[in-house]
Amino acid sequence: MKRPQAQVAVLQAADAQEDRRIDDVASEADLQPQAATRAAFELEADGLVAVSEETVANYELTEEGDRYVRESLPEQDLYAAAMDAGAADGPVQMGQVIGVSGLEGGAVDIALSNYARKGYGEIDSGEITADPGVSPGQDPEMLALEAVADDRVDDADNDALDQLERRGLVEVHEETIRSVVLTDDGVTALMEGVEVAETVDQLTPELLTSGEWDEVEFTEYNVEADAEDTPHGKEHILRQTANRVKDTLVGMGFQEMEGPHVDAQFWINDCLFMPQDHPARTHWDQFALEQPDEIGDLPEELVDRVRSAHKEGVGPDGEGYHSPWEEDVARGLDLRGHTTSLSMRYLSGQEVGELEPPERYFSVEKVYRNDTLDPTHLLEFFQIEGWVMAEDLSVRDLMGTFTEFYEQFGITDLEFKPHYNPYTEPSFELFGTHPETGDIVEVGNSGIFRDEVLEPLGVDCDVMAWGLSLERLLMLIYGFEDIRDVHGTLCDLELLRETEVMH
Repeated sequence: MKRPQAQVAVLQAADAQEDRRIDDVASEADLQPQAATRAAFELEADGLVAVSEETVANYELTEEGDRYVRESLPEQDLYAAAMDAGAADGPVQMGQVIGVSGLEGGAVDIALSNYARKGYGEIDSGEITADPGVSPGQDPEMLALEAVADDRVDDADNDALDQLERRGLVEVHEETIRSVVLTDDGVTALMEGVEVAETVDQLTPELLTSGEWDEVEFTEYNVEADAEDTPHGKEHILRQTANRVKDTLVGMGFQEMEGPHVDAQFWINDCLFMPQDHPARTHWDQFALEQPDEIGDLPEELVDRVRSAHKEGVGPDGEGYHSPWEEDVARGLDLRGHTTSLSMRYLSGQEVGELEPPERYFSVEKVYRNDTLDPTHLLEFFQIEGWVMAEDLSVRDLMGTFTEFYEQFGITDLEFKPHYNPYTEPSFELFGTHPETGDIVEVGNSGIFRDEVLEPLGVDCDVMAWGLSLERLLMLIYGFEDIRDVHGTLCDLELLRETEVMH
């Protein structure tokens, strides 16, 4: 029997009693792994060998994970500081504990987000307690980190490894290991004798000009053999869903809004009748800019009307807030915490001129909030903003709009709950059921804008409005349980590559 040189080498290096990794076979046969793999598949097609595959996960510490192995996890440092401060006996002020823990910057948020999750204690209203029965030295995630560092991953807890991957402390690289074993026919072929056939695997200019191409034997190609997998980029599933949302709303008669990510508090909060001493307007919830620290121009007449609404109210029964209102505060620049700042710009006529009802506008844009990171909260995310300007609108119109919108994504179990907003009355929140866990997930907030919002803007008809979460819509469509898997620095790239887009 005559065979190409690579096939003969693989046959001679393979074993009939046990599987041998193709990398080992390639080394012994003095072949490149790709050439040995191709030869193995060609031999398998002729029944001379059997090829098996196994997927192996290789774990590697990130720079952050390596630092924690050498030092400690931020939540362990926080626990130690809490114990030293007496938090095992009763609540202690959070600021006091953080001050002595040595934690700074992002490490504080990491510690806070993992402290209660691991049962180290409780955090509530700025106070912290510590459970004296906890053994931080036996933290499964730290033990798993150490196992990865010592190349003994089999000793680590699988749930802890998954959590480390979500936290970005380890990177997981999957590798496909192929092995080969001789079949009975392969053994028989070797016993009968296998010779190397003189073959040519490339058609060269020399072969063509000399005419030898008509006399040589060309290597056979197995077009069904596995080719090397080369990862390539594709549109992110979050962007795909955003585009679906845009197409859906345009199909419902809406026009898209655009506007700045950095804007004056006047447009972000004051026009929304949010009092300037509201807790949501502090640095604990918003990101303020240091340079530049204020906007250049604001429409003077609109500023006067908004100031009057805050201090005196609107209409004969209006009360206002009777709290300080300073134009310097309104001029302050922040990263927008919601895209309702765009709605204020459009409704006031500042962007596209004065609008006449009926009008429908929307945006699907990024917003920024100083939230604690968890499975449903990020520091930046996408908000689906929308509003309808028309006469005699009601809550039924608003609920019907949501029903029509979410049905386009296969979501038919919406629930509504009354809610309070400073800028809408009546107001309600929207909830959907997570398809995997069965948990109720809040997906948005909505209502009819109050007169204190609309009258200063010069709008004399009803406006119903909403802010919905794009990421939570994604959770309801695909069953993701943690939005950090699809968005941000901890996203699961393999999950994004493998998830099929739903239409």
